[in-house]
Amino acid sequence: QVQLVESGGGLVQAGDSLRLSCAVSGRTSVYYAMAWFRQAPGKEREFVASITWTTGTTSYADSVQGRFTASRDNAKNTVSLQMNSVKREDTALYYCAARPWFFGTSPPRANYDYWGQGAQVTVSS
Repeated sequence: QVQLVESGGGLVQAGDSLRLSCAVSGRTSVYYAMAWFRQAPGKEREFVASITWTTGTTSYADSVQGRFTASRDNAKNTVSLQMNSVKREDTALYYCAARPWFFGTSPPRANYDYWGQGAQVTVSS
């Protein structure tokens, strides 16, 4: 059973940087796609970024392209989301997600099987 635990959320000011991490346990192969989603109050959950564990290929939502960077650390078994130049509209509960047995080259933006409990990011002006 895959378990995901997010950390690194908090309160920051607009323009600042923040790094979220997701500790992954129970992973039994390298054929995984990992992703970050977020949900703001009163809104639906939306895709933020994804990455393939094998090659590190990434995909980003238009709203964060150029500001956020997803990465994975095989030795530490973690995935991270570096958030730069944050905006008030980035305020949300951020979720880490995993999709096992993914053999594609482009990380998907939907259909993930395992989810973390979420980390709150609040951006003040």
